[in-house]
Amino acid sequence: METSDLLKKVRHIEIKTRGLSKNIFAGEYHSAFKGRGMTFSEVREYQYGDAIRDVDWNVTARFNHPYVKIFEEERELTVMLLIDVSSSKEFGTHTQLKRNMITEIAAVLSFSAIKNNDKIGVIFFSDKIEKFIPPKKGRKHILRIIRELIDFKPENKGTNITEALKYFTNVIKKRCTAFILSDFIDDGIDDTLEDAFKIANKKHDIVALKIYDKRETQMPAIGLVKMKDAETDKYIWVDTSNKLVRDNYEKSWKETELKQHTIFKKSGVDYISVATDEDYIKPLIGLFKRRG
Repeated sequence: METSDLLKKVRHIEIKTRGLSKNIFAGEYHSAFKGRGMTFSEVREYQYGDAIRDVDWNVTARFNHPYVKIFEEERELTVMLLIDVSSSKEFGTHTQLKRNMITEIAAVLSFSAIKNNDKIGVIFFSDKIEKFIPPKKGRKHILRIIRELIDFKPENKGTNITEALKYFTNVIKKRCTAFILSDFIDDGIDDTLEDAFKIANKKHDIVALKIYDKRETQMPAIGLVKMKDAETDKYIWVDTSNKLVRDNYEKSWKETELKQHTIFKKSGVDYISVATDEDYIKPLIGLFKRRG
């Protein structure tokens, strides 16, 4: 993509998503994603009802009068975006590609994070780690992330979420909030993935955002069609007029979806699902409110 076209796209996404994060998400994000804990602020004289565990015994002994420690919530967070850049993201039959929606949601989350004075970083993954952008603050950093989201060209086409989670837990040492943006089309949806989610969610706060296209849920009856798997480059002929073929396709989608839902539930991961022809604002706000 030419530099001028890229800058126009970055500016367009910045204007749209910055406005959303400022006007809609700022308050919800703040209450949904709390800081790492409590940090010491000051001491004051003991008042009736204060907890004994908060008494500062050193200051109390010095002034011969009880004093308690006051704590404040430690607000600053590190937010990580784990972005699936495998080839299946290039699919879309309605208003936009899955990749475009992932870019927008990632930008909204990024602007919400910096408005809250949080650091934000990104891991791009396919069936390997494609790129790691360490967490930082500031608009310049966000614009770099958006540029990468728009123009990033992965080396590999497949998907391996387990490897992405393992890398993430190794590279980010302090507890953080992580959003995984993917269609979760991964051949390795099994116990290995469930274990990886459990380990990552024990150390960090994981949120899964599934982006899918409605054409992936049902197959239209349009006769004999040559189909290509975007991640393997293999072609097959499919007779879509055959009801059994269409039923099996829909059944396979539902089974995969149930498997994904079970993995998220067992590993304690918050999860929303958004179709490419839907407005992502409502599901995101719903997610934030559930957590608030």
